[in-house]
Amino acid sequence: MPDAVRILLVEDDDDDAELALRALARSEAGPRVVRARDGEEALDVLLGRGPFAGGEAPRLDLVLLDLKLPKVDGIEVLRRFRADGRSRSVPVVVLTSSMLPADVRACYEAGANGFVVKQVEFAEHARNLRQLADYWLRINVRP
Repeated sequence: MPDAVRILLVEDDDDDAELALRALARSEAGPRVVRARDGEEALDVLLGRGPFAGGEAPRLDLVLLDLKLPKVDGIEVLRRFRADGRSRSVPVVVLTSSMLPADVRACYEAGANGFVVKQVEFAEHARNLRQLADYWLRINVRP
């Protein structure tokens, strides 16, 4: 089962991405993670465009989406992804340093399933990521 589980991690910061990849590798779900470094690359993966065109978009079980991204911001990525009929059952959790109420509201209005603020302390952030993966990949029941 772990080989079939896929997370799309949309994160432009290499340090944050490395931390997330290490934490997710230690989750009980043991997921395979695909990383997108900007909003455009995320949309290519999510919608089967660009280098992913012509084939089927990867089967995703969870999207972890940063908000402040180059090229296309996270809220716009979320809007476009949710507008595509194939994506309705894929959980999207916004993982960001923003605590602005306007960002929280905009994300939920655009179709986010969760909004998690990145913790500054490594151990706490890693624990949160593992719990997110375990909940969405092992505990939560999807259609």
